[in-house]
Amino acid sequence: MSRSVQLDRVGMTFGTTRAVSDVTFTVEDGEFFSILGPSGCGKTTLLRIVAGFLRPTEGTVLIGGRDMAGLAPNRRPTAMIFQSLALFPLMSVRENIAFGLEARGVGKAERSRKADELLDVVALGGFGDRKPGELSGGQRQRVAIARALAVEPDVLLLDEPLSALDLKLRQHMRAELRALQKRTGVTFIYITHDQGEALAMSDRVAVMSAGVVEQIGAPQDLYANPQTPFVAGFVGETNRIAGRVAALAGGIATVDTGLGPMRGRAGPGLAEGQAVKLYVRPEALTPGTGGENSLAARVERVDFEGAFALAHGRLADGEEMIASIPATRLADAPGIGTEAAFHFDTDHAVVLADA
Repeated sequence: MSRSVQLDRVGMTFGTTRAVSDVTFTVEDGEFFSILGPSGCGKTTLLRIVAGFLRPTEGTVLIGGRDMAGLAPNRRPTAMIFQSLALFPLMSVRENIAFGLEARGVGKAERSRKADELLDVVALGGFGDRKPGELSGGQRQRVAIARALAVEPDVLLLDEPLSALDLKLRQHMRAELRALQKRTGVTFIYITHDQGEALAMSDRVAVMSAGVVEQIGAPQDLYANPQTPFVAGFVGETNRIAGRVAALAGGIATVDTGLGPMRGRAGPGLAEGQAVKLYVRPEALTPGTGGENSLAARVERVDFEGAFALAHGRLADGEEMIASIPATRLADAPGIGTEAAFHFDTDHAVVLADA
């Protein structure tokens, strides 16, 4: 049976508040699919619609080609992991994992066998008799995943499950979740506001803003080829330079800006004379002067981040500029208070209609 999830023109209204608008996409069988966006954008509402906790105002949800309309959460081929994990503190780890099986009438011996099997899957063999309070945050996270997998869902729904963990553990759990998803073949739909999580783990990412899906694509494509100003600004750090389109040719837009003419890849639907912004990533800015796309900024501070340093400067039009300098080239970092030159390649910038 297919483990795909299809949303067709799904919308959700709470009173006068439009939480989700006309969302249509398909999550493929066995895909790790993330929904990324800021708080309040509608991503958790969408997940709860798929799980069956909310009935959409309009539209349809299909799982494995079957319409989920009218089906309660416990009758859907899904399992959900909440941000709080919701483990039972007085139950052992084994009992927590087997809880869903007990609710389905599975015998004690089979429940125990299945729980021990899943403990091995999540690398917690031998921990079955412990209580959740005796485990680390990452271990409790794995118990929650094992409990969800125990009922053999076709689709696992994860609502910001790593948000309570510290940075190092979050990074470790990203790799573990990705490996576990590939090993089990279960379709994952993962909700997060953390772009690092979404980019690191996902096969594809849907970026949401104000109830609308702005763009769907592979992580590398979203980062390199944003199609809307929101995606360009939300997915990764970026610099924005305002101007108007002077010319369009061969997929390249020439933009008249207050800093001189700049060139970048033309986004969708541009026309000559249109107000636009040119977006260029900090790592695309190279210290020194170039033939075109040159900038001059007064450096206000340089933040050392370990593998790189971020030079924060002020352009002549008053806008902030951020350039990333690899740690191996810190000798090239401009001094604070100096006027520094930077340039970028046309192919590393994108021009989008002004929002």
